Amino acid sequence: MTISSSKVTHIEIIQYPGVMRSATEGLRELFELANSLKHEPNTKVLFEVVVHQSHELSEENEIKENKGSRVIILPPCLSDEYYSREQEQLSLWLQKQHAQGALLCSVCAGAFILAQTGLLDQRSATTHWMLSDSFAKRFPKIHLDDNKILINDGDLITAGGLMAWLDLGLELVAQFASPTLMRQLGKRLVVDTGPREQRYYRCFMPRLDHGDRVILKCQHDLQRNYSKHLTMKALAEDHHLTERTLLRRFVNATGLKPKEYLQQLRISKACEALENTQDTVEIIAQSIGYEDVSAFRKIFIKTTGLTPREFRSRFGRDA
Repeated sequence: MTISSSKVTHIEIIQYPGVMRSATEGLRELFELANSLKHEPNTKVLFEVVVHQSHELSEENEIKENKGSRVIILPPCLSDEYYSREQEQLSLWLQKQHAQGALLCSVCAGAFILAQTGLLDQRSATTHWMLSDSFAKRFPKIHLDDNKILINDGDLITAGGLMAWLDLGLELVAQFASPTLMRQLGKRLVVDTGPREQRYYRCFMPRLDHGDRVILKCQHDLQRNYSKHLTMKALAEDHHLTERTLLRRFVNATGLKPKEYLQQLRISKACEALENTQDTVEIIAQSIGYEDVSAFRKIFIKTTGLTPREFRSRFGRDA
């Protein structure tokens, strides 16, 4: 069977300073492996992969019209020296390719480069959860959802963590070839092709460098006493603040209300217990300050996206 040139999907990977080379080569090999697998009957799909150096981009790097779909990928990187600065030339090139019908994709910190184009404004996107605060501050017009591993918004796709290039690659195989080929590829790679969320892997990392010493003391108190019954009134009185002032300063410093902060802290402690002990869910719930186990389960699912049992099955030391 002859492969129709009109069905070729052109994958273009941008190699910029500090890029994660294992992701660049991993993506290339993923699509090469997809090409080698048996396609569905009457399916004419082939992936062609090219790697562009970011400083060499020009009109010569463009695939001419009617030659198949174009996908441009900004891989993750291991240094912020490039993605955290404005890259005007690359942004202009990406804008032009998008205007000509290219599908633009980013992985992890690559979202910062994609966001610089303005194309993500008023759109949903994701990036690595550890970068979410700086991303949200820099690009407030973007609807950031860092719980998601991958967001496919049609003409723009963003993926979250450093290894989310695998999720992106599988998504593109499903979209431009078939879900069947994607699952076949997942089996060959021995990777999970089922839906995942980034919040499964999130750790609570509270901001401690905000400079508000009173709120920092509040945080230390919460860290020590998270399992006790705590109220806003008592917390405010202990630190000689009104409840209104405490709420305002706490949110300004941490980005969370005290109740939300305590909830995140307790759930992080529950995750540690589920990972490292064989204690029952009931015992764990009580140990972190929840008398109502049902309420604990609901909050745990809302926070992590998994039930306590599912979390232990996935991340427990005996998993």
